[in-house]
Amino acid sequence: MRKIPKALVEHYEAQGWWTSETLGDLIADGLAAAPDAGFVVHSDVRPYSGTCAEVESEARRLAAGLRQRGVVPGDVIAMQLPNWKDAAVVFWAAALLGAVVVPIVHFYGRKELSHILATAKPKVFVSTERFGRMTFHPDLCVDVPIVALVGHDGSGDERIEGLERLLADEPLRGVVATDPARPALIAFTSGTTRDPKGVIHSHQTLTCETRQLLANYPPNRGRQLTATPVGHFIGMLSAFLIPVLEGAPIDLCDVWDPGRVLALMLSDGLSIGGGPPYFLTSLMDHPDFTPEHMARITTAGLGGSTVPAAVTRRLSDRGVLVYRSYGSTEHPSITGSSPDAPEDKRLFTDGNPRPGVEIRLTEEGEILSRGPDLCLGYTDPELTATAFDDDGWYRTGDVGVLDDDGYLTITDRKADVIIRAGENISALEVEEVLLAMPQVAEAVVVAAPDRRLGERAAAVLRLKPGCQLPSIDEVRAHFDRAGVARQKWPEELHEVDVYPRTASGKVQKFLVRQSLAT
Repeated sequence: MRKIPKALVEHYEAQGWWTSETLGDLIADGLAAAPDAGFVVHSDVRPYSGTCAEVESEARRLAAGLRQRGVVPGDVIAMQLPNWKDAAVVFWAAALLGAVVVPIVHFYGRKELSHILATAKPKVFVSTERFGRMTFHPDLCVDVPIVALVGHDGSGDERIEGLERLLADEPLRGVVATDPARPALIAFTSGTTRDPKGVIHSHQTLTCETRQLLANYPPNRGRQLTATPVGHFIGMLSAFLIPVLEGAPIDLCDVWDPGRVLALMLSDGLSIGGGPPYFLTSLMDHPDFTPEHMARITTAGLGGSTVPAAVTRRLSDRGVLVYRSYGSTEHPSITGSSPDAPEDKRLFTDGNPRPGVEIRLTEEGEILSRGPDLCLGYTDPELTATAFDDDGWYRTGDVGVLDDDGYLTITDRKADVIIRAGENISALEVEEVLLAMPQVAEAVVVAAPDRRLGERAAAVLRLKPGCQLPSIDEVRAHFDRAGVARQKWPEELHEVDVYPRTASGKVQKFLVRQSLAT
């Protein structure tokens, strides 16, 4: 864990940002206050319609069943599930038990899953046999004591159980006590390292973040649809924590289909409140989009990806209250604009520091941050030592500028990360997979601008003598065989004879990015 200065701890406690509340307390109190709030999953595969109280009852039965099998506070419960009711059952059960939950993005492939399970060492792993391109890999779970699959009938491997078999007859009462300063969640995020990084959050950082985000949301947002995967940090918050704290209904969809979402907006009265810009632009650019749909998009909180000014201007010109934010899995809410901030700040900057958050810029312009919602560190101590200093500052790897009013604008990233529709892609990981192709001598992967997704992975290759540039289909087949999630596959290819380099021979990626943008 990173070092948190005693003075900061005392300050966060004095301000009420850190309390004795655990994640289980927040969930139990919130669900008790609004038991009749609706819980709906819009899915062709596993639809559901009920109430939050009904889902909580199932979560409490799972918590009781796992407790009977020896799961105690601090044990790790991992899940790789789409946006289904079952994901809420597992997440809420883990929180009520004081366990450490590990949500895994459902489209992660064999390579990522193998690393995550080996790193987190869960006592429980819950998944499903197949969903879209996701396939269950039983051989990766041989060291996990309890493995359960949603919809499994119990046949085949006797070690694998159906999730229903883990439910006790009587639900867990109350919340199992645990230290709020201890880990509550490990979120794995792709970034500058070749494997996903395990980001550790405590009950205190998560409850603070949940309350902080909700406090900054505009009122009267309508019935919100959550489409961001619940294995992703912001998807988990938006689906399982913020609505519970607010007493709002929960609506999930497991596949982003703009045409279907537009139909649901009219048939079920749903609204889209923001996220990566792609969610909103894919709706507005769809042939079925009408003024009636536009009337249901009243607010748009944009973040998680590059936010083009053209998008914020387009939305604002249509009467949408637009505001931007900046953060990461490590530090979820660094800056953001309040709904009542001046329009130019909301549209063209990434906001000012959130309550309790401090930022400063190095001489090179790198953003350093610290605050009550900053994570405890990484599962890898070396990464923790590199990213955090003894005074509690986090080196974000992003570069920005501050205006005279204290509003931040992100101008570049030191880290080689591509943010595609809100998902981080490690350029290093993609480069290493490309280098395994027989015709590739060197591979450089950078972010290329994408009107729909914000960014996409562009591979710039130097080939071995006598070799031809592979086709995009050949590259896709190679990545498929390597078991890499499809979102990480290069979407455009370029060939070069030489790269721009520094005097020491390092490729100047910013020049490569610039060449693709022109």
